[in-house]
Amino acid sequence: MLVTLLDAGEYIAALPKKEHAAPEWQAAMEALILVAEGGGPTMFARIGIMRALNRHHVPELNPKGKEPHWGRRKLKRDQ
Repeated sequence: MLVTLLDAGEYIAALPKKEHAAPEWQAAMEALILVAEGGGPTMFARIGIMRALNRHHVPELNPKGKEPHWGRRKLKRDQ
C-alpha cells in the first residue's frame, strides 16, 4: 500500500530494470518529482502512479451502453 510520496518513490526504485524503463513508470516518476520538489498538486503523482500500475488493464467497453429513456415516461402535462 502506497501512502506517502516516499513510499511511492521507494516502490518505483525497487522495480525490475525492464519495468522501471517503461514509459508509464517514467511519467509517474516525473510527476512524483514534480510534486516532491516543486510542490505541485499531489493528484498529479497519484494519477501517474495509478496509470502506471494499471497500464496493462484494458477496460471492456459495452457498445450498447445505457439504454436511452426516451419514450418510456410521459410528462404530467401529456396525460
